[in-house]
Amino acid sequence: MNFIKVDSYEKLSITAANIIAAQIIMKPNCVLGLATGSSPVGTYKELIKKCDAGELDFSTVTSVNLDEYVGLDGSHDQSYRYFMNTNLFDHVNIDKARTAVPSGMSDDLAAEGAAYDKHIASLGGIDLQLLGIGLDGHIGFNEPADVFVKETHEVELHESTIEANARFFADIKDVPTKAITMGMGAIMNAKKVLLVANGANKKDILEKSFFGPITPQVPASILQLHPDVTVIYSEN
Repeated sequence: MNFIKVDSYEKLSITAANIIAAQIIMKPNCVLGLATGSSPVGTYKELIKKCDAGELDFSTVTSVNLDEYVGLDGSHDQSYRYFMNTNLFDHVNIDKARTAVPSGMSDDLAAEGAAYDKHIASLGGIDLQLLGIGLDGHIGFNEPADVFVKETHEVELHESTIEANARFFADIKDVPTKAITMGMGAIMNAKKVLLVANGANKKDILEKSFFGPITPQVPASILQLHPDVTVIYSEN
């Protein structure tokens, strides 16, 4: 496990983007597992800069995203498909047909999850998985629970997660209460995991996740069992 502490969000973003860029350069047809939320935004901006400068080519990259809100389609400005399009895909030369986000509009979310896992398996798994971390230790939308769930699945969002995401909506009542999320199986099977976290409020959960007991009550703690994890953290 590799911990990198930097002194600014800008340096966090540059460092994370360099690691992802190296993955793309080493394997141009790599499979990237991508994340949403505030933490990766700067990383995506740095990747766009590299693409604009001709340093990076996304044309043969495939991506799979961690999660999506239930009940929001890709045109909704708070959906994670919309987030990925506006923060990365619209600005680099990636083929959107090679980008996957689980559907939160499926009538059968169990079937959607099974199909998503099958798609990831058909790609040969994920080469590099980018993660953020919630204040309760959730990765993707894998919330604290009694067990680690392996498969892509529907989840009831905890009140703390809904409150944390309310800043993106006009009213907390508008925040979806359910999501579909990649399970721990695909995340743990990724060849490399890159977790980014910024803010002094993330220090405690990082300590619990990586230096405390491995428990589904702290979902990120399972990453202690992964052979290739890099954590980049900035308190600012």
